Amino acid sequence: MAPHRALATSAEVIAVRPGSPLSGSVTVDGSKNAALPLLAAAAAVRRTVQLENVPASADVHWMLTLIQGAGWHVARAVGRPDSVVIMPPDVVPAELDLAPAARIRASYYLVPALLALQGSARLPWPGGCRIGERGMDLHFKVYEAFGDRVAVHDEGYAVETGRPATGTVSHTLPFRSRGATVVAVLRAVVAGRALRLGRPNLSPEVLAVLGALRPAGWEARAGEQVLDLSPAGWEARAGEQVLDLSPAAASPAEAPAWRVPGDKIEAGTLACAVAATGGTARIEGVQGRDVVPLQAALQRLGIPTSVREDVLLVDGSAARPTGRPLRAIATLAVGGLDADFEPPLMALALGQPGTHLFADSINPGRHGNLLPQLARLGAKIEEISPTECRLTGPQRLTGAGVEATDIRTGSALMVAALTARGITTLGGVDQLRRGHADLPGKLLHLGADICEVAP
Repeated sequence: MAPHRALATSAEVIAVRPGSPLSGSVTVDGSKNAALPLLAAAAAVRRTVQLENVPASADVHWMLTLIQGAGWHVARAVGRPDSVVIMPPDVVPAELDLAPAARIRASYYLVPALLALQGSARLPWPGGCRIGERGMDLHFKVYEAFGDRVAVHDEGYAVETGRPATGTVSHTLPFRSRGATVVAVLRAVVAGRALRLGRPNLSPEVLAVLGALRPAGWEARAGEQVLDLSPAGWEARAGEQVLDLSPAAASPAEAPAWRVPGDKIEAGTLACAVAATGGTARIEGVQGRDVVPLQAALQRLGIPTSVREDVLLVDGSAARPTGRPLRAIATLAVGGLDADFEPPLMALALGQPGTHLFADSINPGRHGNLLPQLARLGAKIEEISPTECRLTGPQRLTGAGVEATDIRTGSALMVAALTARGITTLGGVDQLRRGHADLPGKLLHLGADICEVAP
């Protein structure tokens, strides 16, 4: 296989085999997980917004299609495919095309904008990766806190605005849900009401939305357990801290320009791939603070890493395996390990000495997808429970045919395939592209032996 031939974006199966250590410099795309709520926020503020660093992943494509089908105008900047302009509709369309909502999980982010547009939102159940329940009940409780009416049926759900009201909306989430936090924030924005949200999710993706809203005239304040959102000028309560989420607050009259942060999960996946092959690489375009939990996991395994503002440096050539057990426990806590870091870390740990524990109770169906595919490569992983497993390394993997049953399973399989003896063929590449515009191409750029397989 030719290691430096460009991959066709239409390939549905790719082949990977081990080769030289990965090395070089690569820049990650914008984050899919941050772009989706930012696009919904752009629709919710009901003004023209320009978004930069928008990734060309399939889920982002479907969100833009959904926004356009709901009546908003979507335009690309000339010569800049990663720059998107969202403009509010002049009039409410007679018919809305909301069918694309069934293709992506994040379609629920658009409900607040639809409520602002026409007072109701009727959507099919969200799609996306089959890794557990969608948690829509949490969203419905948020809408009910604002006085909205919710109805569910077999094909989907409907939300209708209630009687107009004023004052602060107070609501506490049962756990730190990223989706429900974003929905609560956007619902407050379209209602023009202050929000006091207990047990919020304050992940980088949520902070990106809050930072984008600041130039639009909203301020976020957070204590240890509470997020307050209100129009600019609102006075903080004692003990609360104003989150400095954007470099400067523009005038509300100006058309805001937002930037999608770099994809921390893509950076982490590339870092695991480099480390697995004993390579050295410079991964650019990601905020160092966003990959600190991933960096800590790599260093526990004895893999030197460092961060410099928007660069992650990985030196697998200087690795000194520690044999220490890695505990990769996905959590929604501030500063904790994002669940999407767990699969590539598991693939890396298969080649590292020690007994390692992995757990993801946030996405209870993920291990059911990932473990059987790794087993096809010869991985021996003990399933302690549906959300917890243990493995002892190093293990020797052998190439085989595997399937990307969801985005992160696909990326983890690519990491594992880089060290498996022989050729690994990966199907389901369309799933991988839902979250990454071209992860195989980035690995190819670093010297991975990857090619497309003709159908």
